[in-house]
Amino acid sequence: MDPLADLLDGVRARSAAFCRAILEPPWSMRIADGAMLALATTLRGHAWIVPDEGEPVLMRTGDVVIIKGPDPYTIGDDPATAPDTIVHPGNRLTTMDNVDITDDLRLGPRTSGHNPDGSAIVASGTYQVSGDVSERLLNALPDIVLVPRASTQAPIMELLAQEVSSDGPGQQVVLDRLLDLALIATLRAWFARPEAQAPGWYRAQSDPLIGPALRLIHDDPAHPWTVASLAGKVGASRAAFARRFATLVGEPPMTYLTGWRMALAADLLRASESTIDSVARHVGYANAFALSVAFKRVRGVSPSRHRAGV
Repeated sequence: MDPLADLLDGVRARSAAFCRAILEPPWSMRIADGAMLALATTLRGHAWIVPDEGEPVLMRTGDVVIIKGPDPYTIGDDPATAPDTIVHPGNRLTTMDNVDITDDLRLGPRTSGHNPDGSAIVASGTYQVSGDVSERLLNALPDIVLVPRASTQAPIMELLAQEVSSDGPGQQVVLDRLLDLALIATLRAWFARPEAQAPGWYRAQSDPLIGPALRLIHDDPAHPWTVASLAGKVGASRAAFARRFATLVGEPPMTYLTGWRMALAADLLRASESTIDSVARHVGYANAFALSVAFKRVRGVSPSRHRAGV
């Protein structure tokens, strides 16, 4: 795998929540579903994404946005329009004084609104993600990512919109996979834009020397890699490889390797019942003691305390 593929694996859609809202101005909704990541697109009309802190972002027809959570935000026809609806986890809808109106606004499968002919249609899907591996991807993104229609993969978004409005067999699986494809396409389009300031590990993937080295690290993090062995695998001298890696990625090869191993170990410690010794061997350390020394040096806590959530 390459770095992006590994990081995306941690945010893969699994029974993701979807919603298609059909709206007529003036409209505004408070999004308080606690999702760590949301992907939304306007199928008709426009929408303003209004964070509690920062500048509003205009999403025109066909644009796609990625929004980092879990903090709430507002989406409406105008930044000045006050919200009258709150979106809770599971697409439960209430008034601002907490009266449930989910059934009142249901227009069809995964679709809500007052008027089926509304001038604005917003489709969205949310991920509930956690873990240190996923955090590495989230840390590379601004709070709101906007990819204009001209840069989006329109066929994927159109398929997602069509599926959201239907109710066929196996729909959840289809929606999950389409949302994954839409997220990958949107991230690629975003990182390709100059204003994205893509992280070093992403830019370096296209380098003929460092790209293969990154894939080696991600394919087999438990291998006893050294700067010399990585350089030899990609056909470069040790010194030249080390300089180029640090320049493109932003940190030395062994620092990157250690950080990746620690992220994997942190997630394994929280998400599995494997012994610390087993986790250590999985990420390239001889035993629990060796992992504990490295983990405490990098993370400031022992593996056992991290597992306990201390």
